[in-house]
Amino acid sequence: VQLVESGGGSVQAGGSLRLSCAFSGYTYSINCMGWFRQAPGKEREGVAAINRDGTTSYADSVKGRFTVSLDNAKSVMYLEMNALKREDTAVYYCAAGTVKGVWFRASDYPYWSQGTQVTV
Repeated sequence: VQLVESGGGSVQAGGSLRLSCAFSGYTYSINCMGWFRQAPGKEREGVAAINRDGTTSYADSVKGRFTVSLDNAKSVMYLEMNALKREDTAVYYCAAGTVKGVWFRASDYPYWSQGTQVTV
């Protein structure tokens, strides 16, 4: 499985960005996908995750501001980020896993994107 991420950049506080993660290869094996981020000097943290059936989970820090979605037909996962704060600044990664509901257990995601910088 290959993951290609796009959509990062710089935005003012209060603004919006949308990240995309296109996945290819043995996509039939993918049952859960997630967004993670890592700020300088901090550990990688889970932000949002979605199962193939559309069920989702969010970190408390982004609830109500971020929305994760999955277009199974196009094999693309999205992260819509609104009301961005300076503390959202980080490198964002998308990840794919074969087990449903792994949510933010990074060790359960075998496939990762290259990462994209989001600066608020």
